[in-house]
Amino acid sequence: MIYLDNAATTMHKPQTVIDAVVHAMTSMGNASRGAHTGALEASRTIYETRRKIAKLFGCKRPDHVVFTCNSTEALNIAIQGAIPAKSHVITTDLEHNSVLRPLYRLKEESGVCLDFARADRQGRLDLQELEGLIRPDTKAIVCTHMSNLTGEIVDIARIGRMTKDRGILLCVDASQSAGNTPIDMEQMGIDILCFTGHKGLMGPQGTGGMCIREGVEIHPLKEGGSGVQSYRHRQPVEYPTRLEAGTLNGHGLAGLSAALDYILETGVETIGRKERMLAEHFYEGVSQIEGVKVYGCFEDKNRGPVVALNVREYDSSEVSDVLSVDYDIATRPGAHCAPRMHEALGTVDQGAVRFSFSWFNTVEETDQAIEAVRKIALA
Repeated sequence: MIYLDNAATTMHKPQTVIDAVVHAMTSMGNASRGAHTGALEASRTIYETRRKIAKLFGCKRPDHVVFTCNSTEALNIAIQGAIPAKSHVITTDLEHNSVLRPLYRLKEESGVCLDFARADRQGRLDLQELEGLIRPDTKAIVCTHMSNLTGEIVDIARIGRMTKDRGILLCVDASQSAGNTPIDMEQMGIDILCFTGHKGLMGPQGTGGMCIREGVEIHPLKEGGSGVQSYRHRQPVEYPTRLEAGTLNGHGLAGLSAALDYILETGVETIGRKERMLAEHFYEGVSQIEGVKVYGCFEDKNRGPVVALNVREYDSSEVSDVLSVDYDIATRPGAHCAPRMHEALGTVDQGAVRFSFSWFNTVEETDQAIEAVRKIALA
């Protein structure tokens, strides 16, 4: 199989990740639930994973790295735990439902006033327009770093400059950019960075989390076992325990730790450069095919390794099925959990076929994908 659905999850992982999970399943106990060797190994592994995440994302304090099941859980905790009722929040048309749905819930249940920075027909944001939405009662800006549909990269550092002097919380969804695009929370002015482990970070599914700037308060979404302060009636107030009720996915985090070693050794910029090269090569090939429409702006080379397209008037699911059945190429059709972006692009009815590239893809695979699209378009 030629696997080009990496924006959904990376299927090909470094062998060290697989080995780490297998080892953990035969040696690790429950972190913070005892002093025997199995529990201590789990605690050490999880701490080391926090430390590596903090290093990768420029988070000053490893104890402010909180682990969750994925970025969806992290975003729900951040949005529902840090945004006050009846406040004003700004987000964008580029967002995934993991941002949109928690915000819609706050709007319905907590009286939050929600404004959207609009995307144009190429999926681009006007950050000057976004800044114009800021009001005296604006408490948060929640936005993606990279569109999961077009690969559009948002200038988070510029937004960070808008929020810093105004005391506005900046919460960033790094689901698509983590692992292939440099991120430094301090330099970019990010207050809460939410990430998942199973995409660009090349780790197992069921891993993810958030990095929290010192001084940011997030109320727990869940309460329960913590392994410490067990006689308190409420969840401990210290990070990361405050937001980590219950047993963590220690086996998955062991795999994520190994993946972080691989990324830190290889280099985020090196990984991103290869992935973007493959996506650009694919774009240059398919954009010349009659009957193929590619979405997004490709004038700026600083973009994610994602190319979304349609072939003639064919439904995107039909095209993706043909790619899978006839050419053994895995892609993602449909709405991609990004409804407002499809509205901006005008693809609500047709959807789009998304090709997304990883470090483990090759030029040869990319050429085969171009040829498959060509044959479908000319059929």
